[in-house]
Amino acid sequence: MLLHARNISKTHGVRTLFSEISISVDRGDRIGVIGPNGAGKSTLLKILAGHQSTDTGELVAPSAVNAVYIPQVDRFDEGITVYDAVLKVAPEHAANHLDPETIAEIALSKVGFTQDQWPMPAAMLSGGWRKRLSSACALSSSANEPDLVLLDEPTNHLDLEGIAWLEAFLTLRQGGQAAFASVFVTHDRRFLEQIATRIIELSDAYPGGMLSVDGNYTEFVRRRAEFVDGQAKAVQSLANEVRRDDVWLGRGAQGRQTKQKKQIDASADRRAQLGELKARNEAATNTGARVEFTSTDRQTKKLIAAAGISKAFGENKLFSNLDLVLGVGDCIGLLGANGSGKTTLIKVLTGELAPDQGEIRYSDPMPKVVVFSQHREDFDPSIPLSEALCPVSDRVEFQGRIMHITAWARRFSFRDDQLEGPVGSLSGGELARVHIARIMLEKADILVLDEPTNDLDIPTLELLEESLADFPGAVILVTHDRMMLEKLATTIVVLEGDGHQQICPSLEQAVRVLSRKADEQAEANAPKAPKEKVAKVRDANQPKKLSYKDQREYDSIEEKIMEADEQIEHAQRALSDPKVLADHEKMTKACQILDQAQAESARLYARWDELEAMRS
Repeated sequence: MLLHARNISKTHGVRTLFSEISISVDRGDRIGVIGPNGAGKSTLLKILAGHQSTDTGELVAPSAVNAVYIPQVDRFDEGITVYDAVLKVAPEHAANHLDPETIAEIALSKVGFTQDQWPMPAAMLSGGWRKRLSSACALSSSANEPDLVLLDEPTNHLDLEGIAWLEAFLTLRQGGQAAFASVFVTHDRRFLEQIATRIIELSDAYPGGMLSVDGNYTEFVRRRAEFVDGQAKAVQSLANEVRRDDVWLGRGAQGRQTKQKKQIDASADRRAQLGELKARNEAATNTGARVEFTSTDRQTKKLIAAAGISKAFGENKLFSNLDLVLGVGDCIGLLGANGSGKTTLIKVLTGELAPDQGEIRYSDPMPKVVVFSQHREDFDPSIPLSEALCPVSDRVEFQGRIMHITAWARRFSFRDDQLEGPVGSLSGGELARVHIARIMLEKADILVLDEPTNDLDIPTLELLEESLADFPGAVILVTHDRMMLEKLATTIVVLEGDGHQQICPSLEQAVRVLSRKADEQAEANAPKAPKEKVAKVRDANQPKKLSYKDQREYDSIEEKIMEADEQIEHAQRALSDPKVLADHEKMTKACQILDQAQAESARLYARWDELEAMRS
C-alpha cells in the first residue's frame, strides 16, 4: 500500500464537498477521479498530495513513499529556462546519490526534451510541452523515483501527440521497474478508457458520497448503470412499504395503542431511509447542464464553400490550396499540433481574416456564426453569478420563452444560493457552464466550438454532444476529445503544421496522419552520428554469447523475480490489514519489509534488462 485516506471529510464555506470517504492507493494503481463540477475532485487530489488538510479523518502512508503532484495549471518563474526550472526542484541529497544536475538531465530526457531545448524560456513552450516540463519538475523533485504521481486535469490543452505521450508516461515501465502508481482527475473519457485501472466518482448519488469501480471507463459505465437501476428499484419497493405503513398508522388512535412501539419506530426508519434514497436518486438522474443550441431555421443547404484557400504568416505556412464545403448537418473537426493554424483557419472560414489565396463563398444572407472560444470571455470576478448569466435584467428569452434568472440558472446546475455569489468563487467547470448559457441565447447557422470540453464534467459533455448532434445547422469543432470527435465529426481536417493538410473521413485515419508526421519530425530532429561511428556502434551491438556465469544467472533470474514479487504482494497484504495499520510498530516493520522487497525486485529487473541487452 502506498497511501490510505481513511474517513476524510472536507467542507468549503458552508458546503460539504465530501464526508468520511476512504481511498487506498496500491502500487500499479492508475485511479481516475470523476464527478460533477464542484464535487471536490481537485480538493481531494490536493489532500492526497498533502497540499491541503482534511476537516476529519487521516492519511496513512509509509514514510518512504515518494509522492509528487502535477497541478492543472503549469506555472513557472518568470524568465526561467527549461533546464533551470527542473534543476531548481532537484534535491541536493537524493537517496540514489545522484547530484542535482544529473537528476535534472535524466528528468528532461525521460519526458522527451532534447538538449537544444534546455535553454528555452519556459514561457515560450506550447501547452503540451509545458505539461511535459511540469512532469519533468515532478520527476526531478523525487530524484526521478516517484512511487505515486497525482495529476489534476492532465489532458487539458494537450494536443493528440501530447495525450499519447502522457498515456505512455503513465503506463510504460521505467528503468526496468513497473510504472509508478497514479491518481488523476480528468473528464477525458478515452483517457479513462485506456489508462484507468480503477475509477472513483464523487457524487451525492451514492451512499457515502463515492462509487469505486475496478476497471476502465466502459466497465464503470456498466457498473454505475446497474447501481442506479438497483437504487431506483429500492426506492419503489421502499415507497410501497411506506404506503402500507401509512395505512396501518391511519387506523385511528385507538388502533395504534395496540401497536408495538418497535413497529412504529421501524416505520419511521423506513420513511427516513426513503427520503435519503430519493435524494440520492435525484442526484443520480441529474445529468448536468441542459445544453440546447438554437438555429436561425434557414433553409439554405450550403453555408460556406472554400476553394483553394491558403494562409501564411511570414515564412510560416499554415495551410495551402484547401477546398472545403460546410453545409447544414456537417460537423468539421480540426486537428493538429498546437500552433498549426486551427484558430486561423476558423477565422478565415468565418470571414474574420482574408485568405492569402483562393476564394470563399457564403450563403445569402451571410450565415450567423456563434463562437465558443477556448479563450473564453473574462468576467469581472467580483460581479454576481446572476449578472454573468443575465446581464440585462432578471429574465432571459430562450427559444421564444421568457425565463426567470432562477430557472435559467437551475438549467445549468447552479444552486439558488450561488446567484448572488461572486463569479470569482466558481470552479473552471462552472465558469464553462456560464459561457455555454450565454451563447445558448444566440441564434446561429454555424456553431464554432474551440476546445469546448475543457473543465466540463462528463454528464455535461454528454449532453453537449447530444445537443450538437441535434443542432439543425453546421458545426466547426476544435477538440482533442477523441470520443467527441468519433461521435460527431463527419470530416476531419488535419493541419500538419508545414503548410500541408489532409482531409480524413474518420478519427482513426486522422490519428495515423498525425502519428506519421510526428515520426517524421522526430527522425528529422534526431542527432546524426558520423558514418564511422555508426559502423562501430553496429559492430558493438552484434549479438554475443553470455559467459558461463552470466548465463547461469540469466537462467535463474526469472524465478528470483517471481519470488521477489511474491514478497512484495505479501508485504502489501500485511499493510492492508487494519490491525497492522492501527499498530505503529507493526506498520513501520511492514513498510521496511515492503521497501526491501521492492528494492530487490528493482535490482533484479535492472539486471535482467542488462543481461537481455548483452544477449541481443
